[in-house]
Amino acid sequence: MDITPYTDKIIAEYIWIGGSGIDLRSKSRTISKPVKHPSELPKWNYDGSSTGQAPGEDSEVIIYPQAIFKDPFRGGNNILVICDAYTPAGEPIPTNKRHRAAEIFSNPKVVAEVPWYGIEQEYTLLQTNVKWPLGWPVGGYPGPQGPYYCGAGADKSFGRDISDAHYKACLYAGINISGTNGEVMPGQWEFQVGPSVGIEAGDHIWCARYILERITEQAGVVLSLDPKPIEGDWNGAGCHTNYSTKTMREDGGFEVIKKAILNLSLRHKEHISAYGEGNERRLTGKHETASIDTFSWGVANRGCSIRVGRDTEKQGKGYLEDRRPASNMDPYIVTSLLAESTLLWEPTLEAEALAAQKLALKV
Repeated sequence: MDITPYTDKIIAEYIWIGGSGIDLRSKSRTISKPVKHPSELPKWNYDGSSTGQAPGEDSEVIIYPQAIFKDPFRGGNNILVICDAYTPAGEPIPTNKRHRAAEIFSNPKVVAEVPWYGIEQEYTLLQTNVKWPLGWPVGGYPGPQGPYYCGAGADKSFGRDISDAHYKACLYAGINISGTNGEVMPGQWEFQVGPSVGIEAGDHIWCARYILERITEQAGVVLSLDPKPIEGDWNGAGCHTNYSTKTMREDGGFEVIKKAILNLSLRHKEHISAYGEGNERRLTGKHETASIDTFSWGVANRGCSIRVGRDTEKQGKGYLEDRRPASNMDPYIVTSLLAESTLLWEPTLEAEALAAQKLALKV
């Protein structure tokens, strides 16, 4: 039902990240008239003791509206509102990773470099009662991987209707979704968001995840962002993050990319610790991944930590792909950490020289 002809009032669905750092929560409120910008919306609050974000005796958490999207479920002028969470005193709560990311993205050095992100979000669809992938025989396994990646047919593709509904809903909402495809493991899918600039990348991925949760809810299917939902000879689920800066995209940019790779190699442990829970089950050196313990890079090599495309090498400018983030990563953390490590952090000359030698990088 479209309420637009009957009232000026709209419904705003306030969305925030819960206590696990990966769960999404939301609630609705009536706004007196349509709005164009989050600054026109009031702050709100919720019971943080029920989300694992505050004690019962001081449970109020305040949410600040930060980004607005059109609501594909209610239509009309109704909106989805991405929020971040603060204490009543105005301090960001520990699970609010957006606040720190916004600080990094507002640094003049980062602003000048106009960082672009293209994020490839993989996910797995599970049957509701048995928590086993969609299309798999209960308690059993389908045929080995091979025919499922970008496959078509009732014996190869499971959940296309969900992927397609999600794609259209994201386009309607104003999310910068750029594509989707069936993945290597049956019941697994991917969507891509970008190119997005700065903090927008995180806002768009979180809203796209929320929409996917709502669509799977309607379909009676469970969404999993586990990085290795099925043990054994099955691909895990990642969130490959493509990244470039203004100087990387300009002539001579490949040298800037190599310097960025060098910085990333020196901060490998910091990045891995922030790239998603359970990622050690996925980054084994098999199934198109690099080992979690070793940093590596290569041109067109999907078994590396950082992959550079053939076009980038050929043109001498372009972007890099960080293949380490897990499907359950926080995009605010990953995008801001890439900017921080490549634009704000400076290694010692000695560390830089040693790393360059080790990686065979002439910087």
